[in-house]
Amino acid sequence: MPELSRAQVVVYAAVAIALLLVGARALRAEQGTEASFATAAPGAAAPGAGSFSLGDEGGADVVVDVTGAVRRPGVYRMPAGSRVNDAVARAGGAEPRALLEAINLAARLADGQQVVVPSRGPGGAVAVAGAASEDAPISLGTATVEQLDTIEGIGPVTAADIVEFRDEHGGLASVDQLDQVSGIGPATMEALRNRLQP
Repeated sequence: MPELSRAQVVVYAAVAIALLLVGARALRAEQGTEASFATAAPGAAAPGAGSFSLGDEGGADVVVDVTGAVRRPGVYRMPAGSRVNDAVARAGGAEPRALLEAINLAARLADGQQVVVPSRGPGGAVAVAGAASEDAPISLGTATVEQLDTIEGIGPVTAADIVEFRDEHGGLASVDQLDQVSGIGPATMEALRNRLQP
């Protein structure tokens, strides 16, 4: 067997160290995901909880506005591929009066998106912070069927189709993606662009 030169030994050692670091990182990421699933309470966003992901998402960070029934509302920079659950956790988690079941916690965040966490009002009514004006833009990521039904040219059936389409695709990054929904034509797309924000 030929003897290895000093340069070859250094190269092999560097490759072995790199493989060990990659393996350790993968194990740590796997253990972190298992721990977050094991400790998360059902129906609650645990601060710092990781989101389920099939792979790392590349790309730039996204900036989102988290408002409503969260402990620390504000504008946050999140890694690309983050979910609504991650944004709620980053904002200190949901308040006890929050209606987390009213939003899709698994939806992927889009840059510039506003995440509105509704809360229970007096008598069990749903109160949505920031919904002071009917003409205010509606968040595409958290819009309900009732909110979409207020847009001219959108009825309850089309509103339900939009919500279903959004949920099937894990959220939407742009209003323009809605032209794939059956029953939405050019005039309706224009109304949606005027009333929705990503």
